[in-house]
Amino acid sequence: YRKLYSTCKGTYALTVPFMERFFGLAKHGTDTQPAGWTGQITSNSFMKREFGSKLIEEYLVRQDLRAVIDTSGAYIPGHGTPTVILIGKHQQPTPGPVRAVLGVQGEPERPEDPAQGKVWSAIVDNVDSPGHDGQWVTVVDLPRDRLATHPWSLTGGGASGLLALMNEYHHRALRRAIAEIGRTTHTGNDEAFFLPLSSRGVRKLDADTVPVVLGEEVRDFRLQPANCTVFPYDSQGAPKELTVAAQRYLWRVRRGLETQLDFQQTKAERGLRWFDHSMFFPARYRNPLSIAFAFVATHNHFVLDRGGKVFNRSAPVIKLPEGATEEEHLALLGVLNSSTACFWLKQNSHDKGNGGIGGGIASSEWERFFEFTGTTLKDFPLPAALPLKRGSQLDALAQSFAASAPAALTEDGTPTASALEEARKTSQSILGQMVVMQEELDWETYRLYGLTDEDLTYHGEDLPELLLGQRAFEIVLARNIAVGEQAPEWFQRHGSTPITALPQEWSSGYRDLVQRRLDLIESNPNIRLLEKPEYKRRWATEPWEKQEERTLRTWLLNRLEDRSYWFDAQGRPAARSISQLADMVTRDADLVGVLALWDGTVDVDVVKALTRLLTDEAVPYLAAQRLKEPG
Repeated sequence: YRKLYSTCKGTYALTVPFMERFFGLAKHGTDTQPAGWTGQITSNSFMKREFGSKLIEEYLVRQDLRAVIDTSGAYIPGHGTPTVILIGKHQQPTPGPVRAVLGVQGEPERPEDPAQGKVWSAIVDNVDSPGHDGQWVTVVDLPRDRLATHPWSLTGGGASGLLALMNEYHHRALRRAIAEIGRTTHTGNDEAFFLPLSSRGVRKLDADTVPVVLGEEVRDFRLQPANCTVFPYDSQGAPKELTVAAQRYLWRVRRGLETQLDFQQTKAERGLRWFDHSMFFPARYRNPLSIAFAFVATHNHFVLDRGGKVFNRSAPVIKLPEGATEEEHLALLGVLNSSTACFWLKQNSHDKGNGGIGGGIASSEWERFFEFTGTTLKDFPLPAALPLKRGSQLDALAQSFAASAPAALTEDGTPTASALEEARKTSQSILGQMVVMQEELDWETYRLYGLTDEDLTYHGEDLPELLLGQRAFEIVLARNIAVGEQAPEWFQRHGSTPITALPQEWSSGYRDLVQRRLDLIESNPNIRLLEKPEYKRRWATEPWEKQEERTLRTWLLNRLEDRSYWFDAQGRPAARSISQLADMVTRDADLVGVLALWDGTVDVDVVKALTRLLTDEAVPYLAAQRLKEPG
């Protein structure tokens, strides 16, 4: 394809050469022959992903586009990925504008008859009505130069105007403030190198492993890695030899690691050892400070890391120039986590599709996943001043929040009911502080980008802890729900209670401030656009009960790994029945106490509790129960 089609760039989608082929099949316009028309519905991935830049800036600019229709919000059978319709003629562009149908809101549910879907119907009914600005689509005539550069943003409802305002107001692009963006490592075989963090002590791999962070573990100013990777490098990123325990762990897959190909070469041919990572970037690891972010997510998540971890492709890191201070990282952290940044990123990033929970259609815009790439991020417009104070406060609160999690209680001692309850209250309080501080960050950022001249941040000493459902945009949303204008999914999904009036427990100063925010949301279209669920932090934290159960289970399983349970007095391994194990466990008061906590009973039946705990952990005694029929 690369030899036949000039538009192919990098790792491209097949829609790129097909688009060039479609236009090429149409008759080319000349003085004596009218140009042929072409129309196609195709994946919109080229609009924002890097491989589409050549198609847009070198090929489509030479075609006579007549209409660009965003159908990503419509339900179209057979198209699981977001789509766009392009209509044009195979000739040099004419001077006039291009009709554009811009998406505002996606299909709320899967329609029984796709032809009668709300979004599709809005497109059909209004494509010939420039100036239409409705609930589902906006129809405009775009100047051709707006479609001459990559990426394309086809969002309606005033989004294009706000995006242009941000790009014009900015002080500098992010690329001028950073050194590089990318992963720390690529093992080449994650299944071989990765193992649960809870297992490395049992396997005696503490000296040979470091935590590895995946994209879904970068959330709400915190990193929560569940796995580690065998890591044959020292703290400076220089190669080191593995211990006997680590070599034994990898030995089972040695042949596969030796023969696997990267860049059409084995590791030996590339000058690497068989247990080396396929691609490791020592400079990125050596400098401890990084800002990690989720590559694919519904919202923007940036977290400051202070070293000792590695990050794979799904959680790339931003590295600042050598010598950059922690304060410089925190200032950048603040603006990148704002609702304004979320808006900009979504306008310039690839929409992964309308898949919702359980594989169904995403009924709300805030459910849609986006791909946030380093290439796109480098163009992010930074304001002249950065919100250092609130970035620092949120980072500090996130560290305190992590320290109050159930897992933190078990690191140095035995968990107790009173300690867990105290930690739960502390955690709940800190989360409330983080929610309100994020609000302050968002409203500060609006002023930093010149979207409002008024300072709508709170300067009193009595800043309240906010519950989910009490933020200004949620009050607006609740009022709209009350009159039947919007659906309640946001509150249902996040377990929050909608309120339409300002809470009486707030101080008068804070109540007055929130009322001013509500007034501005109503009067300022740019603020109204940003104060929507699709750009506001979800705070979708894991329920405390689930965290507690997992932590207690892990503590129990680790405690039961003690050698005394599985070896006899002569040091020989010994199989134990549940009854035998229960008899030994009853002599350990701490273990029985934690088992009772996990089981939720005061007078725990040790045999029954151990049976429930270990059923999924044990290996059946009989071979017939372990093996499939073929053996």
